[in-house]
Amino acid sequence: MSAFRLVSIVAAATLLGLAAASAQTAPQQPPPLAPAKPYKPVAVTPPQDITDPAFEALRKQIGAAAQKKDRAALGALVVAKGFFWEREKGDSADKKKSGIDNLAAALGLSNNDGAGWDMLASYAEDPTASPAPTHKGAVCAPADPTFDGPAFGALLKATQTDVSEWGYPVSANIEVHATPQANGAVTGKLALAFVRVMPEANPASTAFLRIVTPDGKTGYVTTDSIVPIGNDQLCYVKEGGTWKIGGYVGGGDGP
Repeated sequence: MSAFRLVSIVAAATLLGLAAASAQTAPQQPPPLAPAKPYKPVAVTPPQDITDPAFEALRKQIGAAAQKKDRAALGALVVAKGFFWEREKGDSADKKKSGIDNLAAALGLSNNDGAGWDMLASYAEDPTASPAPTHKGAVCAPADPTFDGPAFGALLKATQTDVSEWGYPVSANIEVHATPQANGAVTGKLALAFVRVMPEANPASTAFLRIVTPDGKTGYVTTDSIVPIGNDQLCYVKEGGTWKIGGYVGGGDGP
């Protein structure tokens, strides 16, 4: 899965929600990005895929249910009890409701104009997962890479940037192009380290992202070659040897 695709889906849903209010409130401009400049690379180790055939089978079933927007089929893939929904204020899951009801609330599956089903389909495409820190036995996807936290914090401070401006290559030696085109001149290759992403207001191609390389130069890489960190996550647990959706981290509006 391209996690930047997932971020784009979330952003689109947010914009749809704000559209109705735009006629009454003045639009707020996002803070300007810090200028491009050289930075010290921080190495990353990409997360590993889960090779369990049962886990792969579940992901396929989730993808099929998401494509058809089949809530009944999805419900059979979610734990009946014990679903958790971790947000900033703690577990927001309503323990009186079923797992599918809580998942639907977390993703906004009842909103016909929302992006919940598309987000679910994107989660189903991701073969990675990492242990949930606060829920024993649960794993969550997409998994974040392994990296030196203090070094990354120092990088953010030195460049005066936010974590949302950074991603990492899905593999080493990703080609950097001078233009957002597959046949654009190759100006370098990325190592397995964090790379700064500088999105354009009106990109010439959604298939490419504008980035800043460690030497401070801008270039373009394919959108599906860079993954951000800190995404919302879909979580899974095993029940009697069978994988099921067991929780969600992030997302949702309201209390």
